[in-house]
Amino acid sequence: MKSEKAVHNIEPVYDRDSRILILGSFPSVKSREAAFFYHHPQNRFWKVLAGVCKESVPGSIEEKKAFLHRNHIAVWDVIQSCTISGSSDASIRDVVPNPIERILEEADIQKIFVNGKTAGKMFAKYQQEKIGREAVVLPSTSPANAAWTLDRLLDAWSEALCIKV
Repeated sequence: MKSEKAVHNIEPVYDRDSRILILGSFPSVKSREAAFFYHHPQNRFWKVLAGVCKESVPGSIEEKKAFLHRNHIAVWDVIQSCTISGSSDASIRDVVPNPIERILEEADIQKIFVNGKTAGKMFAKYQQEKIGREAVVLPSTSPANAAWTLDRLLDAWSEALCIKV
């Protein structure tokens, strides 16, 4: 697949009551097409968060936004633009980071989490020193992370977010 210069087209979801910030690396092709986070039907992000928060899995974009606000969770990505082949995190280069400090200035974020190792590496390289905060790396909810079952993801995410399932 050919590499292309891609620009993040999804606004962050947060408000002043957000306490947890979850950052991905960069939206997948499906997410960029839908202009919303974790839109690929095989990505387990929404199932995991719903399980952690003991709620039904939100369906529509509006339901997902309401779910995040209700649970004081902010969502965005580390990267604002990059060169990428399809949805392959391994192909990411020419990174321009997102200005995540804007969320930190407007909300009392208690903890920052990153969804997967690539997001963790990108956060450490492009964000950590700039904002002076560390992030907890969680196992990726991507379908590419097939070694992690939904149950294992639920356990790991629940423990990290200090919520028992």
